Amino acid sequence: MQIPSLASSEKGPIGVFDSGYGGLTILSSLVRYLPGHDFIYLGDNARAPYGPRSFETVYAYTREAVRWFFAQGCHLVILACNTASAKALRNIQQQDLPLWAPDRRVLGVIRPTAEVIGAFTKSGDVGILATDGTVRSESYPLEIRKFFPKVRVWQQACPIWVPLIETGEYLDPSADSFIRKYPDALLSRCPDIDTILLACTHFPLLADRIRRFLPSGVRVIEQGAIVAESLRDYLDRHPEMRQRISGADSGVGSRTFYTTDRADIFDREAARFYPGVISSAHIRLSSETGW
Repeated sequence: MQIPSLASSEKGPIGVFDSGYGGLTILSSLVRYLPGHDFIYLGDNARAPYGPRSFETVYAYTREAVRWFFAQGCHLVILACNTASAKALRNIQQQDLPLWAPDRRVLGVIRPTAEVIGAFTKSGDVGILATDGTVRSESYPLEIRKFFPKVRVWQQACPIWVPLIETGEYLDPSADSFIRKYPDALLSRCPDIDTILLACTHFPLLADRIRRFLPSGVRVIEQGAIVAESLRDYLDRHPEMRQRISGADSGVGSRTFYTTDRADIFDREAARFYPGVISSAHIRLSSETGW
């Protein structure tokens, strides 16, 4: 893949990337907190889900997406995908950006969440419900330990949930047994957990039903508002980056949507994740590596 020209000083939208639809829950919060800015969303639906894929594959796919965002003029890209944040972000930040575009930034969803999650727990026991890839990366225990060294982190992979959500089968009452399976498994290992993080951007669609299966006093945390508050704070602390983002502090910015799968399917299914009518366009990402 040829490296796109990154010399342009023109303003560009904020890029938001996910393996599929889940990142739309993050985008929804971002536009509420930063309504005047322009956003461009890409779902790599043709290659989803990322959770079961290897570190090398997720890195390769995410790397391609970041390069695509840069070619669209984005100076700032948010990986609104826990798996991509866990498996690809560090390499992109440390290895790729210094070579491609030292003045551009790629941020994830794990660190902002880790910075605050310890403040929600009284027992000191926090549960993580995530994809298998995010759990195996150990990213959450490592990041949370940096900010809250006394907090004990318990993780539970939920491999059925993303397919259940993306097919719409989670809406059927018969799915309850599959939904309560993982919170039950998590609490069976540590009954003192009083805070559970939904560490996949798809999982907020299950939040209300998850809460029904939990003991009273157990709090369920969704990431959208946390990530949006963190980004707003980041832009306040980095006015030079805010000046490079298109849109305005007042008014309503533009929202543009792309998918690597069929646009008509994306537009229909995205309605469960994002309010309002979506009209997306199809793009193709080709692997550089052959993985």
